[in-house]
Amino acid sequence: MTEGIVVERAGQKLTVLVPQEGKTYRGIPLGKVRKKEKLFAGDRVEGRIVDSSTFAIEKVKERKNILIRPPIANVDRVVIVSTIKNPPFNNFLLDNLLVVYDHLGLEQTVVFNKVDLLEGEEKEELKRWREIYEKAGYRVIEASAETKEGIEELKELLSKEGISIFAGPSGVGKSSLISAITEVELRTGEVSRKTERGRHTTREVRLIPFGEGFIGDAPGFSRVEALNFMDKEEVRLHFPEFLNYTCKFSDCLHLEEEGCEVREAVKRGEIPCIRYKSYLKMIKEFVPWLAEVPACKEE
Repeated sequence: MTEGIVVERAGQKLTVLVPQEGKTYRGIPLGKVRKKEKLFAGDRVEGRIVDSSTFAIEKVKERKNILIRPPIANVDRVVIVSTIKNPPFNNFLLDNLLVVYDHLGLEQTVVFNKVDLLEGEEKEELKRWREIYEKAGYRVIEASAETKEGIEELKELLSKEGISIFAGPSGVGKSSLISAITEVELRTGEVSRKTERGRHTTREVRLIPFGEGFIGDAPGFSRVEALNFMDKEEVRLHFPEFLNYTCKFSDCLHLEEEGCEVREAVKRGEIPCIRYKSYLKMIKEFVPWLAEVPACKEE
């Protein structure tokens, strides 16, 4: 049996890469695979090379995960792309994406793209947000597909073994970044002047070989709601800055419970109010005491 990886799925058409040959084949599922399995880009498969263009898929190896958006299997890391302008930054959307992808077990990197467009106060805003997310424990990269800022750092990250995907709202330049990193020209959509949102341009799902790994050319989540993926009680576990504190009760939701160290950290300014507000919004809760915190009144 020969091992391969599904590197593209377009409708029912499958493309399999055989790494030891560096060659791709049309993938044809046989037997139980055809009857019982739905194959995804990223699937590790075993089978036979039938001829110069055909790979018969006889077995799908066990998956470590399957993402529905994008529909890719065995994903290792996600690059979540935002912009300060064009389109304007949405911290609640970014926080939701971080929580959901952490829940799914992916290594995460935050990228602020289009930094070449920023001037004056916009640069200060970027600095503020970068500090917030780095302090929380995330890796943050400033990038520009136009000036190539941050591209080498992203290349180093994404050339590691495994499958990487990009996620974030439409119009932030995900496809442009992938093109700048891989030098593979992708379809990109311009940002609508009226809505300042991008148009979806990616249709099929494919993996682009890069270094020791692959980069997914597919739209990741653009909008998510954490409670669609996990119970309310789980959300707190995916805010890394909360995990630096030990509350009196192990099941503390960090609302108004006795002995809540996270609440006290917010009051002391050790946890940014803006991140705590995202948490409250995600779990659909309100706490009156937050309005009395001096740092929170400014936001």
